[in-house]
Amino acid sequence: MQFPIDITIGSFSISSHLVFETLGFIIGFRYYIILRKQTIDRIPESNRALILIGAAAGGFLFSRIIGSLESPGEFFHSTNPMLYFYANKTIVGGLIGGLLGVEIIKKFIHEKRSSGDLFTFPIILALMIGRIGCFTMGVHEDTYGSVTTSIFGMNLGDGLKRHPVALYEIFFLLCLWICLILIEKKVKLKNGYRFQFFMIAYFIYRISVDFIKPSDKYFFGLGTIQISCIFGLLYYSRTIYRIFFKPLLLAEHE
Repeated sequence: MQFPIDITIGSFSISSHLVFETLGFIIGFRYYIILRKQTIDRIPESNRALILIGAAAGGFLFSRIIGSLESPGEFFHSTNPMLYFYANKTIVGGLIGGLLGVEIIKKFIHEKRSSGDLFTFPIILALMIGRIGCFTMGVHEDTYGSVTTSIFGMNLGDGLKRHPVALYEIFFLLCLWICLILIEKKVKLKNGYRFQFFMIAYFIYRISVDFIKPSDKYFFGLGTIQISCIFGLLYYSRTIYRIFFKPLLLAEHE
């Protein structure tokens, strides 16, 4: 398998990564529209539209901020910092920024109801599709893993056996999707907890998997992504406490 994998039709060639990243956004958003039509959404349409704008704006900005700070030396010594800032993005930054953008917008419009549950499965679907694109880049994008002797190791384009962390993430997200469905078949969660479960699980996963990625490390052997995830978990510390010590508070009671 030759990396990066491009889609070629005749003399025309396009990056598979770009195709799958675009498809992730489109299909994820279409799935959100379908779910919203099938669900009783107690948030007014005007407020929901503003929440979407806040999520998109915050996600766009913070995905680049945290992405650029993965390797601060490269960013600050780049010949074109603005181009470097735009080109380097990360999912963790997008999720954290989207969360902050939504919370800011909700403060302005005085919307107190949780809005994340409806986004959960569309986000998971979009991430899975997007990670297919990341895998097609091999070592030509910073989403590959460290060298390994594991049976899961793959040659991602540099002749070395590496952890295919993009495939690991697709598998993790699929398992998380199934787990959320199984949980909600047994327990009716209070509004907002589906999304919080997803965020907590994803942050924990990223802290773990980034130990097998060749990225810059800073405090206690942690990289920028991992540190960001720790802040994300601190934000959800109340929910984490309830999961372990007061799970009954998470469920709707008839």
